[in-house]
Amino acid sequence: MTPEPTSLTGDSPAGTDAPRPGPPPGCPAHGKGPGGLSRLHESEDLKKLYEELRAEHGPVAPALIHDDVPVWVVLGHAESQQLVRTPAQYCKDSRIWSALAEGLVKPDHPLMPHIAWQPMCAHAEGDEHRRLRGAIDAAVAATDFRGLRRHVNRSVQRVVNRFCEAGEAELVGQYAEHLPMAVMCHVLGMPDEYDDRMVEAARDMIRGTETAIASNAYVMEALERLTARSRAQPLDDFTGHLVRHPAGLTDEEIAQHLRVVLIAAYEATANLLANVLRQVLIDPRFRSQLNGGQMTVPQAVEQLLWDEPPFSTIFAYYAKQDTELGGQRIRKGDALLFAPAPANVDPRVRPDPTADMQGNRSHLAFGGGAHECPGQDIGRVVAEVGVDALLMRLPDVELSIDEERLTFTESIASRHLVELPVHFTPRPQQDVLQRPSHENDAPPQQDWHIGVNRPAATVSPALPEPGAEPPAPSPAPVPPVTEPAPPQGAWQRFLRWWRGY
Repeated sequence: MTPEPTSLTGDSPAGTDAPRPGPPPGCPAHGKGPGGLSRLHESEDLKKLYEELRAEHGPVAPALIHDDVPVWVVLGHAESQQLVRTPAQYCKDSRIWSALAEGLVKPDHPLMPHIAWQPMCAHAEGDEHRRLRGAIDAAVAATDFRGLRRHVNRSVQRVVNRFCEAGEAELVGQYAEHLPMAVMCHVLGMPDEYDDRMVEAARDMIRGTETAIASNAYVMEALERLTARSRAQPLDDFTGHLVRHPAGLTDEEIAQHLRVVLIAAYEATANLLANVLRQVLIDPRFRSQLNGGQMTVPQAVEQLLWDEPPFSTIFAYYAKQDTELGGQRIRKGDALLFAPAPANVDPRVRPDPTADMQGNRSHLAFGGGAHECPGQDIGRVVAEVGVDALLMRLPDVELSIDEERLTFTESIASRHLVELPVHFTPRPQQDVLQRPSHENDAPPQQDWHIGVNRPAATVSPALPEPGAEPPAPSPAPVPPVTEPAPPQGAWQRFLRWWRGY
């Protein structure tokens, strides 16, 4: 690509498709590539680099990715919206990418799992996109979200039961990275595929490491097995709905779309869980707002989607014609990175980046336009219930190290919290069918309220009916319900319904 007025490759004039010269042998500038451009994949602080690029180039800046392949990074909020909502000018079909056609992008490029064209809605346009995306949207619409909330609660119980008695845990590796994968494998119809290897493979794909291609192959093998089973005997799960959809998706199309939903929902939710829990643990004001009811868990999730979007950058859009974006001249065939992280803090949208954005969903964390993330509502449910249920199980959870010692790993695609070590009062395991709670976990001390003995610690395996009040202990008769009680009971019934019970 040869953007103007700042050309990435030297002499090629804008508006031509002439081959561009390769990078010069050696580069004296530390951290810079050909033409003095920044290498995104080598940056130790992408947030800082994006602000430097914004100051130097404006809302659209030239940069380099692995192997010094040139790209544009879209840093502005309005420009990002224009990029994703103008299909006449930009698409996601990498087959028109000039750098790919000229051999600058090798088959083993670390970002190839994200870049390579595949027969799925993320790369399609027009009628073909509507056919493929229609099947995905129909499968998402068929999701029983109340049942999903119930399953997330039960998955929380299983995951937390592994460490609740220890009094300490590492919430990234033991919780945030496992809960979403357990839930998503269930949603897709392959609960038996959930294990540590699947979690590691998904994380590897997102990071774009040297082994990303092998990890992508591992995930695809599992999804292809699932597709074959569903083709032979479709069930009432996400994959079954794709198989039965009148769009007539092929096995390859189904497997590729399962990967889109699995990885997008998994990565978004894993990072959301870690980021929200981190914010709860390091910011007393944030935690008090949650505890005091000034902020709901869904609002907390949206705030973090502004401040720490799960995907820093989404690969990639390609110019279908010569055009202009953010003051830069874009050539036909140029690649543009959609970058929610810098776009969400565009000074024209958020003059104060610390401003409270509760209730505002105009962030770009899930993309936009025709290719907006199809699994975002599933991811939101897993994040919201995952945070709420964990805090119900471990209400006194505290960070075990100073905030300054928390570290992140960063790739072009995402910024990932490495560890979140915590401690809490050791608590017994709970039945997975029980609603997550801490009320009966503490050691017996004294009557928990006047005239009524503490209920026995044994958990009943039976799941209470939605809206049912807990049975009163037999030694103490329950007084008649007073007049103010019905509204409170209605609210509790609503909360229980909302949480899937």
